[in-house]
Amino acid sequence: MTDRPSDATPSLPIVLSDEHRAHDPAFELNAGQAISPVYERPERLDAIAAAVRDARWPTLPPLPHDVSHLRAVHDPAMISFLQDGYDAWRRDGGPEVMIPDTFRSPRWAGGGRPSASPQAQAGWWCFDTATPIVAGSYRAARAAVDVALTAADIVADGAPVAYGLTRPPGHHAGYDYFGGFCFFNHAATAARRLTDGGRVAVLDIDVHHGNGTQDLFWRDPDVLYVSLHGDPDHEYPYFSGFADEVGEGPGRGRTRNLPLGRGTSDVDYLHALTIALEVVDDFDPATVVVSLGLDTSEHDPIGSLAVTLDGLSSIGRRIGQLQRPTLLLQEGGYAVEHLGAMATTLLGGVLTPGG
Repeated sequence: MTDRPSDATPSLPIVLSDEHRAHDPAFELNAGQAISPVYERPERLDAIAAAVRDARWPTLPPLPHDVSHLRAVHDPAMISFLQDGYDAWRRDGGPEVMIPDTFRSPRWAGGGRPSASPQAQAGWWCFDTATPIVAGSYRAARAAVDVALTAADIVADGAPVAYGLTRPPGHHAGYDYFGGFCFFNHAATAARRLTDGGRVAVLDIDVHHGNGTQDLFWRDPDVLYVSLHGDPDHEYPYFSGFADEVGEGPGRGRTRNLPLGRGTSDVDYLHALTIALEVVDDFDPATVVVSLGLDTSEHDPIGSLAVTLDGLSSIGRRIGQLQRPTLLLQEGGYAVEHLGAMATTLLGGVLTPGG
Protein backbone atom coordinates (compact mmCIF):
# COMPACT_ATOMS: atom_id res chain seq x y z
CA MET A 1 0.00 0.00 0.00
CA THR A 2 1.25 3.52 -0.81
CA ASP A 3 0.56 6.62 1.23
CA ARG A 4 -1.74 8.94 -0.69
CA PRO A 5 -2.68 12.37 0.63
CA SER A 6 -6.15 12.53 2.16
CA ASP A 7 -8.21 14.90 4.22
CA ALA A 8 -6.53 13.41 7.32
CA THR A 9 -3.00 14.03 6.02
CA PRO A 10 -1.24 16.96 7.74
CA SER A 11 -0.74 20.13 5.74
CA LEU A 12 2.48 20.55 3.78
CA PRO A 13 3.56 24.05 2.70
CA ILE A 14 4.97 23.90 -0.83
CA VAL A 15 6.92 26.70 -2.47
CA LEU A 16 7.03 26.84 -6.26
CA SER A 17 7.62 29.31 -9.07
CA ASP A 18 6.62 29.33 -12.73
CA GLU A 19 10.00 30.95 -13.51
CA HIS A 20 11.49 27.46 -13.88
CA ARG A 21 9.95 27.33 -17.37
CA ALA A 22 12.41 30.00 -18.53
CA HIS A 23 15.06 27.25 -18.68
CA ASP A 24 13.89 25.24 -21.69
CA PRO A 25 16.79 24.26 -23.97
CA ALA A 26 15.98 22.65 -27.30
CA PHE A 27 18.61 19.92 -26.86
CA GLU A 28 21.49 18.69 -24.74
CA LEU A 29 24.57 16.60 -25.51
CA ASN A 30 24.43 13.54 -23.28
CA ALA A 31 26.74 10.51 -23.56
CA GLY A 32 27.79 11.58 -27.04
CA GLN A 33 24.24 12.03 -28.33
CA ALA A 34 22.08 15.06 -29.05
CA ILE A 35 19.01 14.56 -26.84
CA SER A 36 15.73 16.31 -27.66
CA PRO A 37 13.54 16.81 -25.77
CA VAL A 38 16.05 17.16 -22.96
CA TYR A 39 15.65 15.01 -19.85
CA GLU A 40 15.60 18.02 -17.53
CA ARG A 41 12.64 19.87 -19.01
CA PRO A 42 9.81 22.07 -17.65
CA GLU A 43 7.24 19.27 -17.84
CA ARG A 44 9.01 17.58 -14.92
CA LEU A 45 8.09 20.27 -12.44
CA ASP A 46 4.71 20.96 -13.99
CA ALA A 47 3.74 17.31 -13.44
CA ILE A 48 4.70 17.44 -9.76
CA ALA A 49 3.04 20.83 -9.29
CA ALA A 50 -0.23 19.52 -10.75
CA ALA A 51 -0.16 16.51 -8.43
CA VAL A 52 0.50 18.47 -5.23
CA ARG A 53 -2.27 20.91 -6.14
CA ASP A 54 -4.63 17.96 -6.68
CA ALA A 55 -3.60 16.80 -3.19
CA ARG A 56 -4.84 20.17 -1.86
CA TRP A 57 -1.56 21.01 -0.18
CA PRO A 58 -1.05 24.79 0.10
CA THR A 59 1.28 26.33 -2.46
CA LEU A 60 2.93 29.73 -2.27
CA PRO A 61 5.35 31.72 -4.38
CA PRO A 62 8.95 32.34 -3.33
CA LEU A 63 10.14 35.57 -1.75
CA PRO A 64 13.24 37.26 -3.17
CA HIS A 65 16.44 36.69 -1.21
CA ASP A 66 19.68 38.61 -1.33
CA VAL A 67 22.50 37.29 -3.52
CA SER A 68 24.68 37.10 -0.39
CA HIS A 69 23.11 33.69 0.30
CA LEU A 70 24.43 32.44 -3.05
CA ARG A 71 27.84 33.99 -2.43
CA ALA A 72 28.04 32.02 0.80
CA VAL A 73 28.41 28.82 -1.26
CA HIS A 74 29.44 29.89 -4.79
CA ASP A 75 32.28 31.85 -6.36
CA PRO A 76 30.94 35.36 -7.12
CA ALA A 77 32.65 35.19 -10.51
CA MET A 78 30.67 32.07 -11.42
CA ILE A 79 27.45 33.76 -10.34
CA SER A 80 28.33 36.68 -12.62
CA PHE A 81 29.06 34.32 -15.50
CA LEU A 82 25.69 32.60 -15.15
CA GLN A 83 24.01 36.00 -15.05
CA ASP A 84 25.82 37.60 -17.99
CA GLY A 85 27.76 34.91 -19.87
CA TYR A 86 24.97 33.90 -22.22
CA ASP A 87 24.56 37.45 -23.54
CA ALA A 88 28.32 37.65 -24.15
CA TRP A 89 28.17 34.29 -25.92
CA ARG A 90 25.42 35.54 -28.25
CA ARG A 91 27.23 38.82 -28.96
CA ASP A 92 30.26 36.76 -29.93
CA GLY A 93 28.16 34.88 -32.50
CA GLY A 94 27.32 31.82 -30.44
CA PRO A 95 24.15 29.81 -31.22
CA GLU A 96 20.96 29.93 -29.13
CA VAL A 97 22.03 26.97 -26.97
CA MET A 98 25.34 27.50 -25.16
CA ILE A 99 27.33 24.28 -24.66
CA PRO A 100 31.11 24.34 -24.18
CA ASP A 101 33.44 22.19 -26.26
CA THR A 102 36.65 22.78 -24.26
CA PHE A 103 36.96 22.21 -20.52
CA ARG A 104 39.57 23.24 -17.96
CA SER A 105 41.67 20.47 -16.47
CA PRO A 106 43.50 20.43 -13.13
CA ARG A 107 46.32 18.65 -14.96
CA TRP A 108 47.31 21.84 -16.76
CA ALA A 109 50.26 23.75 -15.29
CA GLY A 110 48.92 25.84 -12.45
CA GLY A 111 45.43 24.51 -13.11
CA GLY A 112 44.98 26.75 -16.14
CA ARG A 113 43.54 30.26 -16.11
CA PRO A 114 40.38 31.96 -17.37
CA SER A 115 40.16 33.25 -20.93
CA ALA A 116 38.18 36.23 -22.20
CA SER A 117 36.53 34.04 -24.85
CA PRO A 118 32.84 33.37 -24.11
CA GLN A 119 33.32 29.81 -25.40
CA ALA A 120 36.22 29.32 -23.00
CA GLN A 121 34.32 30.92 -20.14
CA ALA A 122 31.58 28.32 -20.56
CA GLY A 123 34.11 25.49 -20.32
CA TRP A 124 35.89 27.14 -17.38
CA TRP A 125 32.82 26.94 -15.15
CA CYS A 126 30.85 23.98 -16.58
CA PHE A 127 32.14 20.39 -16.35
CA ASP A 128 29.93 18.56 -18.89
CA THR A 129 27.97 18.94 -22.13
CA ALA A 130 24.61 17.95 -20.64
CA THR A 131 23.93 21.34 -19.02
CA PRO A 132 22.99 23.73 -21.82
CA ILE A 133 22.38 27.40 -21.11
CA VAL A 134 19.69 29.42 -22.89
CA ALA A 135 18.41 32.95 -22.47
CA GLY A 136 16.24 32.15 -19.43
CA SER A 137 18.54 29.75 -17.59
CA TYR A 138 19.88 32.24 -15.05
CA ARG A 139 16.40 33.52 -14.27
CA ALA A 140 15.14 29.98 -13.63
CA ALA A 141 18.16 28.96 -11.55
CA ARG A 142 17.98 32.13 -9.47
CA ALA A 143 14.26 31.56 -8.85
CA ALA A 144 15.02 28.00 -7.69
CA VAL A 145 17.33 29.42 -5.03
CA ASP A 146 14.57 31.76 -3.85
CA VAL A 147 12.18 28.78 -3.73
CA ALA A 148 14.66 26.84 -1.57
CA LEU A 149 15.37 29.76 0.75
CA THR A 150 11.68 30.59 1.17
CA ALA A 151 10.97 26.97 2.12
CA ALA A 152 13.97 27.07 4.48
CA ASP A 153 12.55 30.18 6.11
CA ILE A 154 9.26 28.35 6.70
CA VAL A 155 11.09 25.52 8.50
CA ALA A 156 13.29 27.95 10.42
CA ASP A 157 10.12 29.72 11.59
CA GLY A 158 8.81 26.51 13.16
CA ALA A 159 7.07 24.41 10.48
CA PRO A 160 7.93 20.70 10.94
CA VAL A 161 8.31 20.18 7.19
CA ALA A 162 8.27 22.18 3.95
CA TYR A 163 8.85 21.29 0.30
CA GLY A 164 10.63 23.50 -2.20
CA LEU A 165 9.73 22.54 -5.76
CA THR A 166 13.10 23.51 -7.21
CA ARG A 167 14.11 23.37 -10.85
CA PRO A 168 16.75 23.25 -12.33
CA PRO A 169 18.21 20.80 -9.81
CA GLY A 170 21.29 21.80 -7.85
CA HIS A 171 23.34 19.17 -6.05
CA HIS A 172 26.02 18.78 -8.77
CA ALA A 173 27.00 22.47 -8.55
CA GLY A 174 30.05 23.24 -6.41
CA TYR A 175 31.79 26.40 -5.29
CA ASP A 176 33.29 27.22 -8.68
CA TYR A 177 31.68 24.78 -11.11
CA PHE A 178 28.30 23.65 -12.41
CA GLY A 179 27.01 20.73 -14.48
CA GLY A 180 24.77 17.69 -14.29
CA PHE A 181 21.71 19.81 -15.21
CA CYS A 182 22.56 22.01 -12.16
CA PHE A 183 23.56 25.68 -11.97
CA PHE A 184 23.24 26.79 -8.34
CA ASN A 185 23.27 24.39 -5.40
CA HIS A 186 20.00 25.29 -3.68
CA ALA A 187 20.28 22.48 -1.10
CA ALA A 188 23.68 23.77 0.00
CA THR A 189 22.47 27.38 -0.04
CA ALA A 190 19.51 26.46 2.19
CA ALA A 191 21.66 24.30 4.47
CA ARG A 192 24.15 27.11 4.95
CA ARG A 193 21.32 29.50 5.83
CA LEU A 194 19.82 26.97 8.26
CA THR A 195 23.09 26.58 10.19
CA ASP A 196 22.09 29.85 11.88
CA GLY A 197 19.82 27.61 13.97
CA GLY A 198 22.28 24.79 14.63
CA ARG A 199 23.84 21.84 12.87
CA VAL A 200 22.29 20.62 9.59
CA ALA A 201 22.23 17.17 7.99
CA VAL A 202 21.85 16.94 4.22
CA LEU A 203 20.35 13.61 3.16
CA ASP A 204 20.75 13.12 -0.59
CA ILE A 205 18.50 10.43 -2.08
CA ASP A 206 19.00 11.28 -5.75
CA VAL A 207 20.28 8.39 -7.87
CA HIS A 208 23.31 10.50 -8.78
CA HIS A 209 25.92 11.45 -6.21
CA GLY A 210 25.72 15.11 -5.15
CA ASN A 211 29.37 15.89 -5.79
CA GLY A 212 28.79 19.63 -5.46
CA THR A 213 27.13 19.38 -2.05
CA GLN A 214 29.82 17.01 -0.82
CA ASP A 215 32.58 19.38 -1.96
CA LEU A 216 30.95 22.42 -0.38
CA PHE A 217 30.79 20.81 3.07
CA TRP A 218 33.89 18.60 2.80
CA ARG A 219 35.69 20.38 5.65
CA ASP A 220 32.65 21.66 7.55
CA PRO A 221 31.98 20.14 11.00
CA ASP A 222 28.52 21.71 11.23
CA VAL A 223 26.97 20.12 8.13
CA LEU A 224 26.67 16.37 7.65
CA TYR A 225 26.36 15.07 4.10
CA VAL A 226 24.93 11.55 3.65
CA SER A 227 24.20 10.21 0.17
CA LEU A 228 22.59 7.07 -1.26
CA HIS A 229 23.29 6.82 -4.99
CA GLY A 230 24.24 4.57 -7.87
CA ASP A 231 27.80 3.31 -7.58
CA PRO A 232 30.20 5.70 -9.38
CA ASP A 233 31.70 2.71 -11.17
CA HIS A 234 28.60 2.84 -13.37
CA GLU A 235 26.68 6.01 -12.50
CA TYR A 236 27.18 9.72 -13.25
CA PRO A 237 29.08 11.81 -12.11
CA TYR A 238 31.55 8.89 -11.92
CA PHE A 239 34.43 10.66 -10.14
CA SER A 240 32.92 11.04 -6.66
CA GLY A 241 30.64 9.21 -4.27
CA PHE A 242 32.91 6.32 -3.31
CA ALA A 243 32.41 4.79 0.12
CA ASP A 244 35.83 5.85 1.41
CA GLU A 245 35.14 9.58 0.91
CA VAL A 246 34.53 10.84 4.46
CA GLY A 247 35.57 14.51 4.53
CA GLU A 248 38.78 16.19 5.61
CA GLY A 249 40.17 18.25 8.47
CA PRO A 250 37.44 19.51 10.81
CA GLY A 251 34.89 17.89 8.49
CA ARG A 252 36.38 14.40 8.65
CA GLY A 253 33.58 11.94 9.39
CA ARG A 254 30.92 14.42 8.29
CA THR A 255 30.55 12.78 4.85
CA ARG A 256 29.05 9.33 4.36
CA ASN A 257 28.49 7.71 0.97
CA LEU A 258 26.42 4.58 0.41
CA PRO A 259 26.88 3.57 -3.26
CA LEU A 260 24.33 1.09 -4.62
CA GLY A 261 24.53 -1.51 -7.38
CA ARG A 262 22.53 -1.59 -10.59
CA GLY A 263 18.94 -2.66 -10.12
CA THR A 264 18.93 -2.11 -6.34
CA SER A 265 15.48 -3.15 -5.07
CA ASP A 266 13.25 -1.71 -2.36
CA VAL A 267 14.62 -4.09 0.28
CA ASP A 268 18.27 -3.28 -0.35
CA TYR A 269 17.59 0.43 -0.77
CA LEU A 270 15.70 0.60 2.53
CA HIS A 271 18.52 -1.28 4.26
CA ALA A 272 20.99 1.38 3.09
CA LEU A 273 18.54 4.12 4.05
CA THR A 274 18.33 2.70 7.59
CA ILE A 275 22.11 3.04 7.87
CA ALA A 276 21.98 6.58 6.49
CA LEU A 277 19.26 7.65 8.93
CA GLU A 278 21.20 6.20 11.86
CA VAL A 279 24.14 8.38 10.82
CA VAL A 280 21.82 11.39 10.68
CA ASP A 281 20.35 10.62 14.10
CA ASP A 282 23.80 10.19 15.65
CA PHE A 283 24.78 13.63 14.30
CA ASP A 284 21.73 15.08 16.11
CA PRO A 285 21.03 17.92 13.64
CA ALA A 286 18.71 20.83 14.35
CA THR A 287 17.40 20.54 10.76
CA VAL A 288 17.44 17.95 7.98
CA VAL A 289 17.64 19.00 4.33
CA VAL A 290 16.61 16.28 1.87
CA SER A 291 17.88 16.44 -1.71
CA LEU A 292 14.84 14.68 -3.10
CA GLY A 293 15.66 12.82 -6.28
CA LEU A 294 12.88 10.72 -7.78
CA ASP A 295 15.27 9.16 -10.29
CA THR A 296 15.77 6.13 -8.01
CA SER A 297 12.52 4.87 -9.54
CA GLU A 298 12.32 1.71 -11.62
CA HIS A 299 10.75 3.88 -14.33
CA ASP A 300 13.50 6.49 -14.61
CA PRO A 301 15.03 6.70 -18.11
CA ILE A 302 18.54 7.58 -16.92
CA GLY A 303 18.67 6.01 -13.45
CA SER A 304 20.10 2.61 -12.55
CA LEU A 305 18.03 1.60 -9.49
CA ALA A 306 14.67 -0.16 -9.24
CA VAL A 307 12.73 1.47 -6.40
CA THR A 308 8.95 1.00 -6.67
CA LEU A 309 6.09 3.26 -5.62
CA ASP A 310 5.74 1.23 -2.43
CA GLY A 311 9.45 1.74 -1.84
CA LEU A 312 9.07 5.50 -2.17
CA SER A 313 6.26 5.40 0.38
CA SER A 314 8.53 3.59 2.82
CA ILE A 315 11.36 6.04 2.14
CA GLY A 316 9.04 8.92 3.01
CA ARG A 317 7.82 7.26 6.20
CA ARG A 318 11.34 6.57 7.41
CA ILE A 319 12.40 10.15 6.79
CA GLY A 320 9.33 11.30 8.72
CA GLN A 321 10.27 9.02 11.60
CA LEU A 322 13.35 11.16 12.21
CA GLN A 323 10.89 13.63 13.78
CA ARG A 324 13.16 16.56 13.05
CA PRO A 325 12.42 19.80 11.20
CA THR A 326 12.78 18.78 7.56
CA LEU A 327 13.21 20.73 4.33
CA LEU A 328 12.68 18.74 1.13
CA LEU A 329 14.09 20.18 -2.10
CA GLN A 330 13.49 18.69 -5.53
CA GLU A 331 16.49 17.38 -7.44
CA GLY A 332 16.26 14.79 -10.24
CA GLY A 333 13.55 12.50 -11.56
CA TYR A 334 12.92 12.20 -15.30
CA ALA A 335 10.04 9.74 -15.81
CA VAL A 336 7.65 12.62 -16.37
CA GLU A 337 4.46 10.57 -16.58
CA HIS A 338 5.18 9.02 -13.15
CA LEU A 339 6.57 12.03 -11.26
CA GLY A 340 3.30 13.31 -9.81
CA ALA A 341 2.38 9.98 -8.23
CA MET A 342 5.92 9.39 -7.01
CA ALA A 343 6.23 12.82 -5.39
CA THR A 344 2.87 12.72 -3.61
CA THR A 345 3.45 9.15 -2.45
CA LEU A 346 6.83 9.95 -0.89
CA LEU A 347 5.57 13.20 0.62
CA GLY A 348 2.54 11.45 2.01
CA GLY A 349 4.87 9.02 3.73
CA VAL A 350 6.88 11.85 5.29
CA LEU A 351 3.67 13.32 6.72
CA THR A 352 2.31 10.00 8.03
CA PRO A 353 5.43 8.25 9.33
CA GLY A 354 3.48 5.91 11.59
CA GLY A 355 1.37 4.59 8.71
